[in-house]
Amino acid sequence: MNKLMRLLLIISLVLSSVEVSAQIPDGFVEIRSVIPDMLIDLRYYSNHNFLGRKVNGYNAEKCYLTKAAADSLAKVQIELRKFGLSLKIYDAYRPQRAVDDFVNWAKDLADTITKKEFYPTVDKSRLFIDGYIAEKSGHSRGSTVDLTIVPIPTPAQPDFDVTNQCECYKTVGERFKDNSLDMGTGFDCFHPLSHTFNNELAPQQKANRMLLLTLMEKYGFKNLDEEWWHFTLINEPYPNTYFDFIIE
Repeated sequence: MNKLMRLLLIISLVLSSVEVSAQIPDGFVEIRSVIPDMLIDLRYYSNHNFLGRKVNGYNAEKCYLTKAAADSLAKVQIELRKFGLSLKIYDAYRPQRAVDDFVNWAKDLADTITKKEFYPTVDKSRLFIDGYIAEKSGHSRGSTVDLTIVPIPTPAQPDFDVTNQCECYKTVGERFKDNSLDMGTGFDCFHPLSHTFNNELAPQQKANRMLLLTLMEKYGFKNLDEEWWHFTLINEPYPNTYFDFIIE
């Protein structure tokens, strides 16, 4: 077998192991069918995200997850309720077309309307190089979730104003007034302070992150070190399938 044929075989094997599906499988649920009191702040259904507009594939404020991931989150929620706290989801299942939308946005270096809040210290040309944007996301497999912890009753939260942005890594009094516990940065903050174990965090910020991390790990999730809010079910049901059904 020559080198070209060997290379084509390897590419074929890789592609065959990654399935893209546009159909919602029976193993998915909308999170509120499992956790009725789950709080949703679906950022990609709004303009409060690094694109500054609604993202392709988000046609409703619904959070789909695999049943396995939703059942595990329900156990976390039960523990938090005891202390007057709740999970709040920023994103769950993400269609592949939304990921493609991210990629196309990242290639348009002239579009920097949300730079001040989401990537104030990073040149947009480095978003691929530094790993902030990628062509595939674990979210599309249905068992990854972005979330935080909020107190109950939940404080009011202002609408996002693109003309009045605040750097996401600044203090809780300076950045966007999210109703989350103080986790040290805002959601989707492209900055080293978002790294889960960043040593520059204040003690209370570290404690809040450790509460979230400890409970999520207890019920089978693994954190992404670079994003305190990002967790994937370790035993995810669809490890090689990237779904593309629209959220509606």
